[in-house]
Amino acid sequence: MARGQKPKGLNKPCILLIVIAGMERFAFKGVASNLVTYLTDIIHLSNSTAAKTVNSWCGFTSIMPLLVAPIAESLWDHYSTILVSSFFYILLVKALTSSTFEWAWPVNKSISTTFMFWSLCLISLGLGGYNPSLQAFGADQLGEDDDMPTNQTDLKTSGKRTLFFTWWYFGVCSGSLLGISIMSYIQDTLGWSLGFAVPTLVMIASIILFSSGTRCYAFNFPNDQKVDDHTPFKNMAEGLKAKISRVFYCGLGESNRKGNVPDQKLVGSKELDEKANKSISLSDKIKVSLRLLPIWAMLLLFAVIFQQPATFFTKQGMTMKRNIGTKFKIPPATLQGVITVSIILLMPLYDKILVPCTQIITRNEKGITVLQRMGAGMVLSIIAMVIAALVEEKRLKTPSLTIFWLLPQYILLGISDIFTVVGMQEFFYGEVPIKMRTMGIALYTSVFGVGSFLSAIMISLIEIVTTRGGKQSWFSDDMSKARLDKYYWLLAVLSTLSLLVYIVLCRFHKSRSDLGDENGV
Repeated sequence: MARGQKPKGLNKPCILLIVIAGMERFAFKGVASNLVTYLTDIIHLSNSTAAKTVNSWCGFTSIMPLLVAPIAESLWDHYSTILVSSFFYILLVKALTSSTFEWAWPVNKSISTTFMFWSLCLISLGLGGYNPSLQAFGADQLGEDDDMPTNQTDLKTSGKRTLFFTWWYFGVCSGSLLGISIMSYIQDTLGWSLGFAVPTLVMIASIILFSSGTRCYAFNFPNDQKVDDHTPFKNMAEGLKAKISRVFYCGLGESNRKGNVPDQKLVGSKELDEKANKSISLSDKIKVSLRLLPIWAMLLLFAVIFQQPATFFTKQGMTMKRNIGTKFKIPPATLQGVITVSIILLMPLYDKILVPCTQIITRNEKGITVLQRMGAGMVLSIIAMVIAALVEEKRLKTPSLTIFWLLPQYILLGISDIFTVVGMQEFFYGEVPIKMRTMGIALYTSVFGVGSFLSAIMISLIEIVTTRGGKQSWFSDDMSKARLDKYYWLLAVLSTLSLLVYIVLCRFHKSRSDLGDENGV
């Protein structure tokens, strides 16, 4: 973040969209943060099956933007995609809520379970269009018009972008904190039906708030399209019409195109054809993705570590002493809020203290580069896993260990997020052309998607290896016999190897501005 940049540099549309993003995270975390408890205590899945289910669902949710974003980018603008996806999202969270009522009645539970899992999968589909479009639309409000900034404006643009992504993540974490702390308590004490109904109401409120700001948004349209002409449903219709026109046009014979059917009377005309061609070609998208693939791959182990608080950290906490007084018990899932509290409290210090200090050392206006920022977060995540392994070893030897022993690993993961997650958002957004900005956000989220699947695969393989010869699994349902400490040590070692390769790759990586070509491919 450039020296002298203040949060007040963000305009009102940016701030409004940050609030909306926080509301969405409240709704999502209200469902996801305590889902492993719902699956084990209500649906009666085993610890490993529940953890793999949560990991797979989170992975599917995070990878869907990579599949949905290119389609949404070619057909609709960000605004239209947000509206459609949010309605879809609300409908499916409501369906998930209705599945919880089934458990209170003597019906076929296998049907209820299937309905619940399908609701979760379809929520992922809705989020696939919603999240990247909302973040890209928020960044559009910065007014960055040039696809490749000039040397004179590069620092200013980069500073605004860093400011936006830092406070975007601050808003997201604030919503996550409220979702984890409030909804975990409601679910554990007042019931799962209410616990899933509240997120639905919050998402409805977010749509109303988003729609209320339509008049003040900046819309990033092609130069020949007027902002006054923007209506979401009109753009959806025009996008679909353009695509259909192009297919029909390509299907006509050469003679029809030249003589029998005048160009201006073809189903779309030249203007529609230009709209159909306005997105970057598929080959260029593939080139951009391949150029970023090495860095992307080295972040996957960080994403695996990122999954632990919602799965095995929570299961650890359930076996530990968590009473406060004689009546209140700390819901283990609420400790995930420690991560977001760490981010909320320490993120402002990043700009006020760390950046000025590193500016003196590095003589870089931003303090440290985006790649250095991500690397620093990876180091902190490795240290967090080492501490987690040591605490788990102590838990196995001390049955009455208090849950507060888990705080250091949560705090360190929160600090690592300030570096790596914010850095990833800025990196993938900045390394793609403007017409691929939604795709850039999708690349960032896909790290966590693939990382979640990788986590599930690792759990399955470790289970196969550790249970040979009738031995006890590292992920035994009997937490007194589980060896999560060995799993944490394994993650620390693998993440260290990934970090070393990442450092080598960073030495050879060239940013899009260094390449200097139009598309940065």
